[in-house]
Amino acid sequence: MDLQAIWLSALGELELTLSKANFTTWFRSTGISSLDNGRAIISVPNTFTKAWLEKKYHEAIIKALRHVTSNTIREAVYRVEMRASGPVTIQEIPVDAPVVQEYASSSTAIAHDPVDDVGLNPRYRFEGFIVGKGNELAHAAAMAAASNPGKSYNPLFIHGGAGLGKTHLLQAIGHHVLQTHPGKVVRYVTSERFTNDFIQAVRGGRAKDFKDRYRNVDVLLVDDIQFISGKQGTQEEFFHTFNALHQLDKQLVITSDRSPKDIQALEARLLTRLEWGMITDVSTPDFETRVAILEAKCIGKNYPLPTEILRAVAGTVQSNVRELEGALNKLVAYHQFKNIPPNMETVQTLLRSFVPTVSRRSITPKRLIEIVSSYYDVPQEDILGKSREKRLAFPRQVTMYLLREEVKCSYPAIGSHIGDRDHTTAMHACSKITGLLEQDEQLKRDIALLREKIYSEHAVT
Repeated sequence: MDLQAIWLSALGELELTLSKANFTTWFRSTGISSLDNGRAIISVPNTFTKAWLEKKYHEAIIKALRHVTSNTIREAVYRVEMRASGPVTIQEIPVDAPVVQEYASSSTAIAHDPVDDVGLNPRYRFEGFIVGKGNELAHAAAMAAASNPGKSYNPLFIHGGAGLGKTHLLQAIGHHVLQTHPGKVVRYVTSERFTNDFIQAVRGGRAKDFKDRYRNVDVLLVDDIQFISGKQGTQEEFFHTFNALHQLDKQLVITSDRSPKDIQALEARLLTRLEWGMITDVSTPDFETRVAILEAKCIGKNYPLPTEILRAVAGTVQSNVRELEGALNKLVAYHQFKNIPPNMETVQTLLRSFVPTVSRRSITPKRLIEIVSSYYDVPQEDILGKSREKRLAFPRQVTMYLLREEVKCSYPAIGSHIGDRDHTTAMHACSKITGLLEQDEQLKRDIALLREKIYSEHAVT
């Protein structure tokens, strides 16, 4: 049995004992680089993974290796290796398909990773991305696009709420392409930067420079595309940029806080192009994933925390990864400053600031209506009006639902706030939205974003 076959067999046993999120996160791009006198050298992609396998999974790995080799392996040593011969890559492949390996050498990464030039953050790589139920499809699609740019999922459109990892995945694609395809040109840009560059090019008579910058690339990564909504000139230029790249099989990856069809004031011809490839989403991480994220962050900070504390943080902070990391940073900074070991008493005290404390009754119906109106880009008078058009009726029903859930208004009060309607209309609206929330993932994200806007904005004021 060769080294690759041994490792694949061991991975098969490990997969049975681990969650898919943990298995994919920690065993991707690992392999056996050598086996001599019962000593296996396990190759890992980075020190981050090395430390975690040594700490958490060493016994399970030894057990699996001994089982598949009839106890000929005595020990396992972990070594960071990114060699051309390549460790085994874990990915979604057919059972009868050949094993595809990932090729990335450390020398290539240094020589061909002009991060500053393309706008990538060195922290945002696939190795540091924790895979869970809410993002595993987006992660798999991103890996596929990065491994075979221009051929798989083009364009790739990733959407979801703030702080859930869209930008991380977007930039990880860029890093991966630079490492594995040294000759390719990658460009990362926010839609705001794209707009500003376009405006400056028009004002300065430098249209050719602008086109050269964004069309002479192999991979274009565009973050927060929703902000070109209503900007006709920018949409026109992006439309032509999209066409130019797509016709040449150049990879486009785009992120947004909502799906293409839910971006208001977007040209129909641009909408159809955004929907050409694959559309996938990232959603709020579940409890297990939040704990895994915290564990990974602790390793990165070289600041281990007891499992009970990590679980307490994960149970308190549920909205997004950004806030989760903020809570962890606060705990670490406090205990380092005080030079005291973390304990549940101090942790619970510090976590109070991350528990929503704004009284729901302090949110006025008027302000809530304004927020929903702005979110759906519908005039307030239309929400309060009598029209039954779907584009108006649905935001109106969402408003009624939020008045009931967040402000705790009675049904008659809701009817009064929304154009003096009968209380039965409010009851029907709330019942309808409640039912849709059980099956409509986009609506779940919309409600979550609206709640975030309601409370974050109120807290600031």
